[in-house]
Amino acid sequence: MPEKSIIHIIDDDESVRQSLEFLLKSAKLDVRAHDSASAFLDALPNLNPACVITDVRMPGLSGIDLLKRLKTIANSIPVIVITGHGDVPLAVEAMKHGAVDFLEKPFDDELLLKTVHSALNRLEKDAKREIERAEILDKIATLSNRERQVLEGLVAGDANKVIAFNLTISPRTVEIYRANVMSKMAAASLSDLVRKALVAGILDNSPT
Repeated sequence: MPEKSIIHIIDDDESVRQSLEFLLKSAKLDVRAHDSASAFLDALPNLNPACVITDVRMPGLSGIDLLKRLKTIANSIPVIVITGHGDVPLAVEAMKHGAVDFLEKPFDDELLLKTVHSALNRLEKDAKREIERAEILDKIATLSNRERQVLEGLVAGDANKVIAFNLTISPRTVEIYRANVMSKMAAASLSDLVRKALVAGILDNSPT
C-alpha cells in the first residue's frame, strides 16, 4: 500500500539532505530523503509524493532526467528544483519540463518553506479539480444521446430555436431536454452548466 503523502528530498549530498529534512520537519511536514533520482524512482510505486525537492545536478540521473521520467509516469507531482550558482539556464530548462519552481543555492529557509507550501496548495487545488471533473463526467454519462446534443448546443451558445433546427426537433422538445440536462447535471443556472462543461472539456465537443 502507498504511504501517506510525503515531501521527498532528492540530493546526492548527505549534508544537504539532512539540512532540508531538519528544516521541513521543524515546519511539521512529513519528509523522506533519497540519495539519488534512481532510488526515488525505484521506490515510487510504493510512494504517494506530496511534493519533490531535487537538486538539478546529480550523478546518474539528473534533476532534468527525473522530470522527464515523472512527466510520463506521475505528471501531477509538483517538483521544486534546487540549483547552484550559475545554473539558471538549467533551472529554466527544468521549468520547461514541468518543475513548478526553482531555488538558487544558498536559499533562505523561509523562501523554501513558502515555495513548498505553495506547491502543496497547488496540489490540493489540482486534486479538488480532478474530483469535481470526475463527478461532472459521471453526471454527463447519465445523459441520453439527444440530451448530450442539447447540452453541446447550449454550451456553444445556441438558442433553443437554433438547437431545434440543427437537431430537426421542435423548440418545445428542446425545452424538455434542456430541463432534463439541467436536472441531471445539477446545474443551478445556464452559466453553472457552461462552467461544468468547461471543467469536463465539453466545449471542444470531445467525449471527455
